[in-house]
Amino acid sequence: MSDSVPGAALIDELLHTHIAEYPDFPSPGVLFRDITPLLRDADALRAVIRYWRTLIPEDVEYIIGTEARGFMLGAPLAYEIGAGFIPARKAGKLPGNPTGLTYDLEYGSAVIQLPENSLPAGARTLIVDDLLATGGTAAATVELARRFDVEILGASFLIELDGLGGRERLPGVPLSAVWTLDN
Repeated sequence: MSDSVPGAALIDELLHTHIAEYPDFPSPGVLFRDITPLLRDADALRAVIRYWRTLIPEDVEYIIGTEARGFMLGAPLAYEIGAGFIPARKAGKLPGNPTGLTYDLEYGSAVIQLPENSLPAGARTLIVDDLLATGGTAAATVELARRFDVEILGASFLIELDGLGGRERLPGVPLSAVWTLDN
C-alpha cells in the first residue's frame, strides 16, 4: 500500500476482511470482534492507522490507550500523529502509586489505573480503544483522566457497536469511530 491516506471505502473493505467474529465469546449471546487478523497484516494496519488519524483532532498531545487492545491501536496511532502514549491498565499492573478508579461492568466491577505523574495538567488528551459497546470502560477512562486535570479532546474507537448506548455514557465527549456496526 502507498503512504497516502486511504479512503473510507478501502477501510470498510479492510475491516470487513480483517475482523474475525466469534459468537458466544466470552459468554453466551456476545459476538466478539477479534482484531488479530488486522494486527497481523502490516499493510492493512498501516492503512487503518493512517485513515484513523484523519478522524481525530490535530492538536492531541497524549493518547490514553485502554488495556489491552487500546494499547495495540493507541500506540501506533500516537506514533503516527507525534503524540505521547499513556496506558490505562487493569489494577495491579503498574508500579508506584497509580491513580485508579473502580467502575461497574455488566456483571461485576473492575478497576482501571493510570501511572502516577503520567499526564501534566492541561494536556490535550484523546482516549483510544478498539471497541465502543456499552461505554462503561470508556466512561471510566475519561473520568480517571479528568483526575489529572487534562483537557479531553475526545474518544476514538476502531469499532463502534451502534445501539448499545456507548455514546450516551460519554456526554460532552466528542466521539469518532473508524467503523460503525449495527449491534
